[in-house]
Amino acid sequence: MPTVLIVGATRGLGASLAKQYVSQSARVFATSRSKDTPESTKDITYIPHIDVAKEDAGSKLAKHLGSISLDTIIITAGYFGTESFDEPSWEKQVKMYTTSAIGPVFIIHHLVKAGLLKERSKIILVSSESGSITLRHESEGGGNYGHHASKAAENMVGKLLSLDLKEKGVAVGIVHPGFMRTEMTKGVGFDKFWDDGGAVTPDEAAESLIKFIETFDIKHTGEYWAPRGPRDIGTAEAVLGKDLSTPLQLPW
Repeated sequence: MPTVLIVGATRGLGASLAKQYVSQSARVFATSRSKDTPESTKDITYIPHIDVAKEDAGSKLAKHLGSISLDTIIITAGYFGTESFDEPSWEKQVKMYTTSAIGPVFIIHHLVKAGLLKERSKIILVSSESGSITLRHESEGGGNYGHHASKAAENMVGKLLSLDLKEKGVAVGIVHPGFMRTEMTKGVGFDKFWDDGGAVTPDEAAESLIKFIETFDIKHTGEYWAPRGPRDIGTAEAVLGKDLSTPLQLPW
């Protein structure tokens, strides 16, 4: 029975991943930022008070897990605060950078130092195509500096982790799971783009991500992928051309 840790698993993609991994007979550990969690079962254990934006998240998580060996770690926790050039937000940007690019380093550091990862373990950072500098196109315009730049920073974090962990046989992947119909995207007004943008449900995104993770290994460590291909990346054809593959390796 594989053991999977999902960081950020009480709603959206994380909740769907937990549900689907359990249906595939995996043992799942799922974190929540608050003290309120769903009820744990024999197959899924919820861990409260794990806030990726806090420095102690990694040490608290490692302490809770004890000596449990992890096959797969998926960090899905995220925060999206909209802003513009005319109205930038210091507070929102700091929170986005901390959640996307600082917190994951400390979480992985503590889990590795606690001996909870082994050769052939996999780490998946859920990023976004919005972190690709190459895919940013004039048709989109600017704005949302913290969102785009924190995801670009997360991509670099994934690449650097892959270099540090390669000798241990631990593979690190960075993924754009798809444009999703979630409370997060709705909360920033992106629900108006759901239909035209090909947005999918978290369950659909989770299914394709799990299939991708099954085939992902050390040969591809440090790479940046869209498991669902270009279908919901509005600038993909304008920048990369037509007849793109699925899954699609994304440019930095």
